[in-house]
Amino acid sequence: MLHTALLGLTTGLSLIIAIGAQNAFVLRQGIRKEHVLTTVLICSLSDAILITAGVSGIGYLIERAPVALIVARLGGAAFLIGYAVLALRRAIAPGSLDASAGSGGTSRKAVVLTTLALTWLNPHVYLDTVLLLGSLGAAQGESGRWAFGLGAVLGSILWFSALGFAARYLSTVFARPLAWRILDGLIALLMSYFAVLLLLPLITEGRAIHI
Repeated sequence: MLHTALLGLTTGLSLIIAIGAQNAFVLRQGIRKEHVLTTVLICSLSDAILITAGVSGIGYLIERAPVALIVARLGGAAFLIGYAVLALRRAIAPGSLDASAGSGGTSRKAVVLTTLALTWLNPHVYLDTVLLLGSLGAAQGESGRWAFGLGAVLGSILWFSALGFAARYLSTVFARPLAWRILDGLIALLMSYFAVLLLLPLITEGRAIHI
C-alpha cells in the first residue's frame, strides 16, 4: 500500500507542478501575501474532490460525455482571456501594482471566485485528475486505487502549500513596481496561451469535420 501511495504522490506531483493558469494565480497570491490560506485550501480541496471522483470511477462516465468537455473548453477559454486582459491592464497601469498590498488589495470573495473558476472551468483539470489519475488508480486494483488516490491528494496539498506559502520569500524582489509589471505581463501571456490551447482541439476537430 505504501508503494502504491508513493506512486500516486509522484504521479500527482508530475501533473500538478506543470506551469498552468491555476499555479500562476497561486504564485501571485503568495507573493502578495493575500488570502494565501484560502487560495491553497480551495485548490487542494478541489483536487481532492476531483481525484476521489476519478479513482471512484466517475472518470469513466465523463470520458463518454464529450459535450461536457466542449462546454468546459469554451467556458474555460473565455475566463482565461478575461483574466489575461485584467493582468495586462495591471501590467500597464502603475497605480494597480502595489507590491505591499495585503488582504485589502483584493476581496476574499473575488479571490475565492477566481480560484474556483481557474480550477473548475479548466478542462485539463478533469483530463489530468479525473481521467488520467482515475485510470491509473483503477489499474492498482480495488483496494490499491484508494491508496493511490490518497497519495495523489497528498501531493496536491504539498505542492499548493509550498507554492503559496514559499512565494512570500520573493516579496522583496516584487517590492518594485517593475517586477509586478513583468509578472503580470507574463501571466497575461500565459493565460492567453492556455486559452488558445483549450480552443485548438475544437478548431482542429471542426476543420476535420468540414474536410
